[in-house]
Amino acid sequence: MTNVSAAGRFTFPGTDITVNRMGYGAMQLAGKGVFGPPADRDAALAVLRAAVEAGVDHIDTSDFYGPHVTNQIIREALHPYRDALTITTKIGFRRGAEGSWDPAFSPGDLRQAVEDNLDNLGLDRIDIVNLRLGGTHGPDEESIADRLESVAALQREGLVRHIGLSNVTAKQVTEGRGIADIVCVQNQYNVALRRDDALIDALAQDGIAYVPFFPLGGFTPLQSTRLTKVAADLGVTGRQVALAWLLQRAPNILLIPGTSSLDHLRDNLAAAEIHLPESAVADLNQIGL
Repeated sequence: MTNVSAAGRFTFPGTDITVNRMGYGAMQLAGKGVFGPPADRDAALAVLRAAVEAGVDHIDTSDFYGPHVTNQIIREALHPYRDALTITTKIGFRRGAEGSWDPAFSPGDLRQAVEDNLDNLGLDRIDIVNLRLGGTHGPDEESIADRLESVAALQREGLVRHIGLSNVTAKQVTEGRGIADIVCVQNQYNVALRRDDALIDALAQDGIAYVPFFPLGGFTPLQSTRLTKVAADLGVTGRQVALAWLLQRAPNILLIPGTSSLDHLRDNLAAAEIHLPESAVADLNQIGL
């Protein structure tokens, strides 16, 4: 499989954690709608093991994927974990009995979420916990102080090493950085959805990681004639071009494309070795304008 380090490495600010910029997102290891068990658990285990063997050392997950299912699969596949493996998780939501995504922001909810992640992953402490805010349709403009202070308290207890934010505005990032050391921001972003351009550049100046979720468009894959043409000219897939564009967009962008397919995993990781010529980048940049 490909050399994922070809995309370079990144050190989270103020930490001893350095990862390859091409990582893996575990959301798709759960069942349909990120709810319940996968159709093929053995395939899910195989994808995780193949990713790590290929050099992936940054896995993004959450205990509300399933719920519990994805973290249990990660533990079965990879525990005891390699020393160099960084696991990042998210808290702030829980799943309803029918699969709804329900906010869970009270101090008790956030503590329970961290403890559930620890139990199901088989860890004593989580490398990075992202506080997932806003709603299912995007960020809001509310103050995040009370919720973030609850996570900072868990960090002081030693349950959490480092803190990130997810689904937030630039204003909330500024507020959060006044409360805790923020090592990463995880928001929706891709070549067609560019509302965080200014935020990415600002974070890059301070060496803070930006981790786009839905880098390939989410549950509806990116569709663009420009993307298709660039891919055809380079002899690669549109998915690979979309990932390569993100890697060239800014040095602080870390990728966590997810899949439950070994073939798609290979394709995703191969994007780390693709260099887009300036003319292709200029053409792709028109998609999100």
